[in-house]
Amino acid sequence: MDRNTAVLVRLSPKEKEHLKAQAAACALKMEPYIRKLIMGSVIRPRPPDEYVKLLREINAIGNNINQIAHIANAEQRISEDKIETVLQMQNDIMRLVRSVR
Repeated sequence: MDRNTAVLVRLSPKEKEHLKAQAAACALKMEPYIRKLIMGSVIRPRPPDEYVKLLREINAIGNNINQIAHIANAEQRISEDKIETVLQMQNDIMRLVRSVR
């Protein structure tokens, strides 16, 4: 796309800092951020770094729960300690989710 038309917008120092902070929160520079706003795009802030770690941990716990479910289906029963393990894993997931808020 050919971008050869400039638009001058005057901002106060406070407005500029706000624009800069909003763009940075979305992992964008100011110009692309403004272009997205003008085009009506939904711009969401970048998730915190802890979010990726949380997703990995929840995925690992989910895989463990899935393995336990496979065993339970194969044996047509599940031991009480496996049920306790699954409940603990669910509690771990909830603890992780609450810690990111």
